[in-house]
This record gives sequence, structure tokens and C-alpha cells, in this order.
Amino acid sequence: MPEPPALTIVIPAHDAASTLPHCLAAADGVSGCEVVVVDDASTDRTAAIAETAGARVIHLAKQSGPAAARNAGVAVANSEIVLFLDSDVKMHRDVAEKVLNCFREHPALAAVFGSYDDAPAASGFVSQYKNLMHHYVHQTSSEDAKTFWCGCGAIRKDIFLNAGGLDAQRYPRPQIEDVELGTRLVSQGHRILLDKSIQVTHLKKWTLTGLLRSDILDRALPWTELLHSGVTGLGDLNLKIVHRISALLAFGVIAAFLAGFFLPWIWLVGVAVLAVFLLLNGDLYLFYYRKRGLFFALRSMPMHFFYYLYSTVGYAWGTVRWLIKRNRQH
Repeated sequence: MPEPPALTIVIPAHDAASTLPHCLAAADGVSGCEVVVVDDASTDRTAAIAETAGARVIHLAKQSGPAAARNAGVAVANSEIVLFLDSDVKMHRDVAEKVLNCFREHPALAAVFGSYDDAPAASGFVSQYKNLMHHYVHQTSSEDAKTFWCGCGAIRKDIFLNAGGLDAQRYPRPQIEDVELGTRLVSQGHRILLDKSIQVTHLKKWTLTGLLRSDILDRALPWTELLHSGVTGLGDLNLKIVHRISALLAFGVIAAFLAGFFLPWIWLVGVAVLAVFLLLNGDLYLFYYRKRGLFFALRSMPMHFFYYLYSTVGYAWGTVRWLIKRNRQH
């Protein structure tokens, strides 16, 4: 009887024909590993591409979202460790080895995840800004994680199943299903590690419209609901105290600017608040400067300021939605 694989790579994919070949090519040849692609009712050649590459393909009858697709992939996994990859990432060659080493070195470890690298494939400013920001946030966060990331994250199969898997009913879209799973695991006493050396290249091309839709509808709104549900410990990644203060300062700048039309001296207050905002986020701008130069860093400043404005609007919107929903339930 053949030895079971040491690792199962589970890749949910919906209409991923443009990026899946690169994702599978990076996984090809990883010894002791099986690859499972869950075709989430694609209308393009996703399934055919996966089959040609030698992956095991699971077909979902209707589009159900990445949470349901990952659950289906874990159900057929033949290994004790499952590595989730998004279909639009290309893992570094050492990812599988590092994942397995983490579990060998930490027998009590439930899960481990990494980050995007600092070389995103898409060259546009929005894509570079977004992907580099993700890299920066993960690289500057605590290794003792309170959440999880399915873009490149591994978990013990038995722990995943015992926890009930990802909540596919609550998250039928690519939202924060992995974040919610991580908080659930931590609340049960499991340990999750952020290994900053485990990295993948993101292949997605971001547009400003797509970024706003994702950050507000698929991140801010469900994240707000999760926070209001009583989940504790979400004080890392992009929810650190510095990020919360930055959001207040951003709106303080806007308030001072508007008030200045009635009392011009308040514009000076706004300038001072803006200076504090820039200093508070100076490390991020220095990171952008080191990676992409002065012009990119300068362009990132108004974009980052805008990020805090629309994220806070999303939080306020989500809070109102949560209050309305709670009142209806009562």
C-alpha cells in the first residue's frame, strides 16, 4: 500500500484560467505532495488546466465560494497536513518544506501561514500598493497569530475538521472566512504561527474599483460584524492600535479642513493633525521608499490616507447594519 502524502495542497478555483497555470507550475514536483484543485463551477478552462497539470480535480455543481471549495478539498485530502493556496498565487519553491518543518518542530501547532512577497506580478500602482501593503502588514505582525490566512496557510486536517471547517454559509464569497476560522481556533486553545519566511507571489491585477469593493464589502463589513459578535484578540495585523488612531486622525484632518471654511485658523490644526498622521505611518512610507523609490512612496501617502477614510466608513456602515440586524432579532 503506498505511503500517504506528507502534504495536500488544496486550491479553490473559479474562472482562474489566467493564473492557475502559474500556481500549479510552482507546486509541480514538490515531493511527497498531492495537489487538489476544487473547481468552483468555472465557466472557463480552469478544470481542464488542472487536469492537464496532473492535479486531482473536484467539481462543485454550483458556485459556492472559496470557503465551501476548501472544505470540499480537505474532505478528500489524504495527508495529515493541508496547505491552502489561492489560485492567483505562485508559491516559492521552499514553501512546502518550510510548512512541514514548522509542524515537525512544533508538535502542538495547529496552523501556520505566511504572506505575499515584495515582488507582486502586476506592475500597476494600485496592485503594487495593495500587495506590498499586505506584505508589510504580515512582516511587521506578531508571529504568535490570532487569526489565519488561506492565501498561503497550512493546518492539521483533524483540527480543521473538528473545528467544523470554514463557515461556508456565513461567507459564500471570498471574504474573511479564514480570519473567522483563525479566531475560532484560538478561542479553542489552539496555536497559530505566522512564519514570515513562508511567501508567495501574488498574481492578481488590482483596479481601484476592485480594491474598494473588496476592502469595503468583503473586508470591512464582515470584519465589523465579527468584531461586534464578541470576538476578542483581533488586535494585530491591520487592527493594531496605531491603525485605529490613524483612522481617527484621518477624519480629524477632514473635519479640520471643513471647519476651516468658517474659522480659518483651524486649518493650522488640520495641518498639525496631518503631520501626526504621516509620522505615525512613517515606517510604512519608508518601506515603500526602500522597495519602489521616492515617487512611489509619495504617491502612496494620499492613497493610504484614503484607505483609512473608506475603511472607517466601512466600519461605521457595518456597525449600523449590525445594530439593525440585532434589533430585528430582538
